[in-house]
Amino acid sequence: MSVEAASAAPAAPAAARRARRGAPAPLARLAVPVLPALPALALGLWGIRRGDSLWRDEAVTWQVGQRSVAEIWDMLGQVDVVHGLYYLLMHGVFEVFGTGPAVLRMPSVLAVAAAAAATAAAGRRLAGPWAGLAAGLVLALIPNIQHYAQEGRAYALVTAGAAVATWLLVSAADGATATTRRRWPRWAGYAAVMLITALLNWFSLFVLPAHAVTLLVARRRGGRPPVVPWAVSAAVVLAGALPLIEASRAQSGQVSWIKPVAVSTLLGIAALVLVALVCARVPYPGRGRAAVSPASVGLPLLIVPQCGLLLASVLVEPLYLDRYVLYTNIGFALLLGVGVAAAVRALPVRTGVLLAGVAALAFVALLPVETGLREPTSRADDVLRAADRVTAAAHPGDGVLFIPAARRDTALVTPSAFTGLDDLALAVGPAASGTIKGVEGGPEQIRTAMLAESRIVVVTDTRRAAPAAVREAEKLRVLGRHFTLTGRTDAVGRRIEVYERGR
Repeated sequence: MSVEAASAAPAAPAAARRARRGAPAPLARLAVPVLPALPALALGLWGIRRGDSLWRDEAVTWQVGQRSVAEIWDMLGQVDVVHGLYYLLMHGVFEVFGTGPAVLRMPSVLAVAAAAAATAAAGRRLAGPWAGLAAGLVLALIPNIQHYAQEGRAYALVTAGAAVATWLLVSAADGATATTRRRWPRWAGYAAVMLITALLNWFSLFVLPAHAVTLLVARRRGGRPPVVPWAVSAAVVLAGALPLIEASRAQSGQVSWIKPVAVSTLLGIAALVLVALVCARVPYPGRGRAAVSPASVGLPLLIVPQCGLLLASVLVEPLYLDRYVLYTNIGFALLLGVGVAAAVRALPVRTGVLLAGVAALAFVALLPVETGLREPTSRADDVLRAADRVTAAAHPGDGVLFIPAARRDTALVTPSAFTGLDDLALAVGPAASGTIKGVEGGPEQIRTAMLAESRIVVVTDTRRAAPAAVREAEKLRVLGRHFTLTGRTDAVGRRIEVYERGR
């Protein structure tokens, strides 16, 4: 027998067995995660610059990421330690690729593409290739996911980590993976991915109890879920994240601005859960045979983190923001994917063609929302447009004030717009003080500096809240008593005012 014949002999029966049981070929298996990742990537790249706009949270990433590693580390000891790993990551990105809105948002775009791929791969293991494809496409099309795919913050990366961890959990818990030797690399990967995800934002640790519920349900269904290796992995993750949790507790004042959960938010969560519960009842190939199912994976991932953060908001302090649990959309996508796949398979049309048509129809239906997300006006404000307005309004030698002080981000992101202007309140710069916005002088120092000026440019919000700090109140008091407003222009959430003395 020739070498070719000898090597082909075992391959032919294997191919025949695969064909008999309907198992997908390797190329088909690869197509399931790749196909949803491509539209997710395209949607992320579409309008990524958002008209060269930049809102306040992204401005923090922009200016902190351009500091040296030593300066970032010094800042984390005082503020924003919860985002420390992300800032260091973006520092590396800026060092390699330079700065710009597209560079700032590209990691989030790639993360959402990875999340769509991992969700599709998990869906394929749970309910077959069509359900996996549909789940990945659903995730890519969710407007909230598209929103954070184009933000220079860590939330899309956290979602990608949760999606990959869920896929690894499903893979490791699948009885088809057989031996412990084949499973332990998955558990090592699970622990590593979850730890990195927790270090990007430790609210992602709510994924762990969600996965615990999945394994408990699998045990009740008569399966033999790998509870012990999961528990070991979870313990490693918790131990690794504990120092960050402790450090961030000392900086809890940073979230004091979060408001109690609105009724509309609760109704929105309830609507998602209701749709997911309906989809959990939909039949799919192999239903009832596997220990883990779309319902046992998707429902806990959708519900447990939401309930955990809502409970913390009630018992501790308001903490709930949808972006903190953005990754719960993975659970919703897994279940809706099953529902969509079942619906298209029930119709007398080729499943692939029909699924592509449904995705295209959903894209068109959501087009007004998707277009709005890519407009400069889609965020709370626009730091770069405010800087342009300063350039137009200011004269060399003018003083400049930021009310509140956090609006100094306009100058930190675009310092060229403030060349020749005197920052009247600043005592120590952000990098030198290890802070985000710098350290301002006391009320008396600010008053003295203001009274020495004949013309002051003020950068503030279009909806200026009542001043909480004494120094902010002093800025407004001096302006009101000694200066006259002579000019005002608005720019997407920011207001530029010009005050002159002696009129």
